[in-house]
Amino acid sequence: MKRWIREVSARPRARMTGALYLLYFLTAILAQFLVGRGLAVSGNVTNVIATVCYVVVTLLFYDLFKPVSKGLSLLAALFSLAGCVVMALGLFHLASSSLSPLLFFGPFCLLIGYLILRSGFLPRVLGMLMAFAGLGWLAFMLPAVPHYLSLAVEVLGFLAELSLCLWLLMMGVNVEGWEQQASTERSSNLAHGGDSV
Repeated sequence: MKRWIREVSARPRARMTGALYLLYFLTAILAQFLVGRGLAVSGNVTNVIATVCYVVVTLLFYDLFKPVSKGLSLLAALFSLAGCVVMALGLFHLASSSLSPLLFFGPFCLLIGYLILRSGFLPRVLGMLMAFAGLGWLAFMLPAVPHYLSLAVEVLGFLAELSLCLWLLMMGVNVEGWEQQASTERSSNLAHGGDSV
């Protein structure tokens, strides 16, 4: 019975992650639009909502990829949460302008890409796209990167994350693959004397 509940809940949780990821994209785009129209206060409030959405997405990703590698999933979550903190502090001019959230979101995307490649419950192409996006976000911070190349990196990063978002929203995960990873993790926890999660 417990296994059936886990299997049934894996796909809806993945779809909920996709829905919140999409909400993040929509609020982040709206915030940029508002700031561009001179509505800085409304834009900042919308940016805070977008950041909160990304924090929740980060926690859902941690839960989703924990069966693949608890340690790497936690590391990815910590990078993303640090990026969210820097982003939030930047909104209120409380962080140094030289500290970019991409310094944290680059490794986050790289790790998520790697976890997808190892997962067996999401298409490998999504993992490759996310890994390239992570490398792109890190390259984006280099001062010598020409404008046309930085624009290409932005487009790649946006498309990679949007592809993952839409896949999760429409398709969810391969439940059998996710359950296999979860069973392996539970067996490993029991073998090491830990509690199964």
